[in-house]
Amino acid sequence: MTRPRLSALALMAMCLGMASLARTTQAAPPKPVATDSQGIQKMNFGKLADGTPIELYTLTNGKITAKITTYGGIVTELHTPDRDGKTADIVLGFDSLEGYLAGHPYFGAITGRFANRIAKGKFSIDGKEYSLAVNNGPNSLHGGLKGFDKQVWKAEETTVDGSPALKLSRISPDGEEGYPGNLSVTVTYSITPENALKIDYTATTDKPTVLNLTNHSYFNLSGPASGTILDHELTLAADQYTLVDENFIPTGKLGSVTGTPVDFTKAKAIGAHIGQIAGEPGGYDHNFVVRGAEAGSKKPIFTAKVKDPKSGRTMTVLTTEPGVQFYTGNFLDGTVKGKGGVVYKKNQAFCLETQHYPDSPNHADFPTTRLNPGQTYTQTTVYQFGVE
Repeated sequence: MTRPRLSALALMAMCLGMASLARTTQAAPPKPVATDSQGIQKMNFGKLADGTPIELYTLTNGKITAKITTYGGIVTELHTPDRDGKTADIVLGFDSLEGYLAGHPYFGAITGRFANRIAKGKFSIDGKEYSLAVNNGPNSLHGGLKGFDKQVWKAEETTVDGSPALKLSRISPDGEEGYPGNLSVTVTYSITPENALKIDYTATTDKPTVLNLTNHSYFNLSGPASGTILDHELTLAADQYTLVDENFIPTGKLGSVTGTPVDFTKAKAIGAHIGQIAGEPGGYDHNFVVRGAEAGSKKPIFTAKVKDPKSGRTMTVLTTEPGVQFYTGNFLDGTVKGKGGVVYKKNQAFCLETQHYPDSPNHADFPTTRLNPGQTYTQTTVYQFGVE
């Protein structure tokens, strides 16, 4: 879905959620690891102000490599080869833990309990209203002031179908950020033989609650220092999208993409019609309805494909989710300095956040995000990489 917009209000909200983390003890930046074999490696990534150690795990299949930290479940690096076999990092982020603790627009993080927006920070279950922190204009965004992106996750090295994997888990206590129920969550990252980063999510609760999880990686298939992603070519398996008001809250109606600037049913450059998107600061920030999505499906289906003409890299997205938020880094305004001192500017990355629709708890006609005791939330999203 979206991000905290790097507006003064959003940054203030993030800072409030991280006030206790003001001072950190930093480890030396992690050194690159060899990627000529399959496996998983653990490193120290620093400490929080209270002394809590943060770990960084490197997963590789010998061709692609992902680095993931226990702080926020953040994908800090993702290395894939180009058409000439040259490997480069293709996600935005920071070189050290300090950057993530200082406040950022959810680079690479697990977002929850509810990814995207909930109107006015309120929803009801069985007639009881729940109030959440309002941290994005009049709305609640990505779980509130201290969502899953700012929590420390318990890590376990494991395998998925024989591939190296990292299982992250935590208990979100009843009332955390205003959400009901003790929620037990696991997020498992694995690197597959097909050169994909696969993310499996599961969760259970002891009270009726709402849940919507996603990963918020910012991609630039030429690398974060290469400029904008406006020449990247995007295809979306979506004939409809959710119409929204001026605060990015769905009206409850779906619009057809046909004949509009949001029509990516056939591959086209992201920048081809981006200037036709009304509003400030301009650019794509839309939830698309995944064609063929079925409630309760456990088989990921084709959702999107992005190709970078310069490097030849491709990324294909498959998911079990009914929606995908396409965002073009509209609120990156040059105030955030990332890896290697690179300043992140508008349209320097794109996000494809697989999820349920924004504000679903307040729209009975949308696919439900309600989770009841005795049920298990499951979701799988696959980011598969190749070259053309």
